[in-house]
Amino acid sequence: MKNIYVGNLSFGTTEQTVRSLFEAYGAVDRVNLVTDKFTGQPKGFAFVEMPNDDEAQKAMAALNGRDADGRTLAVNEARPKTDRPTGGSRGARPNPRDRFGREAPKPPPKRQVLT
Repeated sequence: MKNIYVGNLSFGTTEQTVRSLFEAYGAVDRVNLVTDKFTGQPKGFAFVEMPNDDEAQKAMAALNGRDADGRTLAVNEARPKTDRPTGGSRGARPNPRDRFGREAPKPPPKRQVLT
């Protein structure tokens, strides 16, 4: 099973269009055209799963740099998805009393005034 990234797609490209490009080189299990979760508009890239690694290699070699709907395709093996923080905060917020993420500095010792 080979997962293939297809980039620089025209926003008018459909899943069927991507599937037909890859089916010329072998069986296609799944096509995932990535869309914006709020607007539903395509983001311009997709992932294609092909069960046979040899067919997938041939498809990548043949389709990378090929023109489709007026755009030059970028086709290569997809990298594994990395764990990223979820939510909008991009990590835990520090305690407001502890601005620097560590213990507060100790106050300086009292000085004696010699007269």
